[in-house]
Parts: sequence; C-alpha cells; structure tokens
Amino acid sequence: MPGTRALLTDELLERIRGRAAQVDRDNGFPHEDLADLTEAGYLRAMVPTEFGGLGLTLEEMTREQMRLAGAAPATALSVNMHQVWLGVARVVHATGDDSMDWVFADAVAGEVFGFGISEAGNDLVLFGSRTEARPDGEGGFSFHGTKIFTSLSPAWTRLGTFGTDSTDEEPMSVFGFITRDGGGFEIKDDWDTMGMRGSQSRTTVLDGAHAPADRVIRRIPPGPAADPFVFGIFASFELLLASVYTGIAQRALDLAVATVQKRTSMKNKGAPYAHDPDIRWRLADAAIELDAIHPQIAALAHDVDNGVDRGPLWMPQLSAVKSRATETALSVVTKAIRASGGSSYFNSNELSRLYRDVLAGIFHPSDDESVHGAWANFLVGPVPAPE
Repeated sequence: MPGTRALLTDELLERIRGRAAQVDRDNGFPHEDLADLTEAGYLRAMVPTEFGGLGLTLEEMTREQMRLAGAAPATALSVNMHQVWLGVARVVHATGDDSMDWVFADAVAGEVFGFGISEAGNDLVLFGSRTEARPDGEGGFSFHGTKIFTSLSPAWTRLGTFGTDSTDEEPMSVFGFITRDGGGFEIKDDWDTMGMRGSQSRTTVLDGAHAPADRVIRRIPPGPAADPFVFGIFASFELLLASVYTGIAQRALDLAVATVQKRTSMKNKGAPYAHDPDIRWRLADAAIELDAIHPQIAALAHDVDNGVDRGPLWMPQLSAVKSRATETALSVVTKAIRASGGSSYFNSNELSRLYRDVLAGIFHPSDDESVHGAWANFLVGPVPAPE
C-alpha cells in the first residue's frame, strides 16, 4: 500500500551509522554507504516499476530519507541529489512527457546523478545562471562556469546542470546533463567544512562539459516558469531536503531522551534527569516543534505524487516547508544538546556531529529572504518596478 513501505532495514542503517563518525573525522566520502545503498536498490527506489525500479513514491522517499539521515546525515544529503532527479523525472513523466524517461533507465543501470545548479552569489538559483550555455549547432550545448555545493562529487556519473544561452536576442536558460566520462570539467578538492563533511559537495568548474541534444531537457526563458520540469526540481529538492534535516532532528531528540534516562542528579539524590521538570519541558518542547513538520512534508509530497494543483501557492508552500524544517531541526538539536549536558560538546559525542551537520540546512535554497518574498508576493502582490 503506498505510503507504508520501507526499504532500508534497521541492520543496514546501523551499519551505515557505524561508519558516519569516521567519515566525518577523515573528511572523506562514504563510498561503502553508497555501495550498500546501491545493493539495497536505494538508487532505483523511485524509478517506476514499469521501468525496472521499486516504484516508491516521493512521499515514501521522504520517510526513507529521514531514516537514512538519522543514521548518517551526510550520506543522506549526498544521495538526496540523485533522488531529486528521479523525483523530477517522475513529475515530468506523469504529464505524458517522455523527455526524462532515460533517467529511469540510467538509474536502473547503476548511474549516479549529481546536482550542479548552485553558483556563488547567485540568489536567483533556478531562475538565472552565470554559467554560459554555448550551442553546438546540433541541439546540444557546452557549459562554461562554476557550480558550488556539488554533492556526490567523487561518485556522480551524470550531472544535471544549467546555464544561459545568450546567442539570441532573448537569453534562455538551458538545462541539460553531462557525463563524467565526457570531460570538460574540473572538480576542486575544496570541501573542508564544519559539518556535512561526508557529502563532499565540492566546487565544479565547467569548461566545455557537453550535453548532447538528447540530454538537453529544457531551453526556457529565465525566471519563474510554469513548467513541470522546473516544478519537479523545486518540489523534489525542497521536500527531500526538508526530510533530511527532519531526520537529523529526530535522531538528536532520540539521543537526548536516552541520555536523560542515564544522567543522574546529585542535587536530586541520584534521580535521573528524566525526572527534572525543566529537562522534561525542554524535551517536550522540542518534540512538539518536530511533530508539526512530519505531516506538512507528507501532505505536500502526497499532492506532488498525485498531481494536485495548488496553483500559485505551490512555490511559497514548498519553500516554506524547507525553511521551517531546517529551522525547526536546528532548534530541536540545540534543545537536545542542552538537555544532554556538557558531554555533548565533545567531538566524540554523536550530538556534537549532528549539531555541526544541522547547521548546513540554513544555507540551502530556499533561504528565509526568498521564502518571505514569495509569500509577500502571493499575499499582496509584487512590488512595482520603479518608473
């Protein structure tokens, strides 16, 4: 029954969790996690069954990503980018457009999809690019520019990216896919961050990376577009990202609950901190915050899966759930650390790593400014351009 299936076993998740601390310490990439997930069918989980996949819906994948993030946040964030493209392909396919059906075949064949969209200082995100998209005269394009936060950098074999074609009077945004063995790019070894170290979201310099005509998915005007492809990116990215950070928060809360059962208070004659009214209130407050996020993610994902038309509310609501989930996750992890005491400040404590990982959520699009802007435009209309 849709919405009830689970793919990741507890045994697999514990094995992945057991490697997370070392990956973080080494600032490495979780190659073993990716191999295990591939063997479990996780990279083809969202591929429809008629294309050889497991047929999980976006709603089901949000739950799986929460569980994976609770075991290894950086692994979940990395794999998220692959799952986003499968989510996009599902949205596009549901409209009767087969232009991305090849993504399903590639995923079943073992290809790994990366996400090369973000650029330094570009707050337009999907709605404009500094990267050049140069036509090859045969319907394909070569890309020239720099992308940041390219997760799965050591492992992707297909990279979805976009740039601006300025050869005509009106510039156009060009979305296409390049291959790792096609060359024309450099991946910098520059990922040395506070948290999410295992994601290895390195900078990618595109210098002629080529997408042939059959791998160019869209050529559309810059700016917001009522296109299933753009909607699919936005919906899949925001919901799966929100799921990762929600999973981190749940894990932090679970750890804190276990910790306060064991910590004892000299002031209260050896009673566990779980009996302390202030600790109880703090943990309850964190749980109440987190409890509100799960149904929001589920409801939005369900409507994406079922083609529900929320009209102009879609983009504001999708951006809001990402912002709300990441801010809530940061709040929950902070409260979990406060309840757990000074031991959580040590790097050897899992909560310490979760705190560093959860901070990354505030840097992903959509940021708070764009979320509020989207809602203001919906509520009272855009600000008129100066005359």
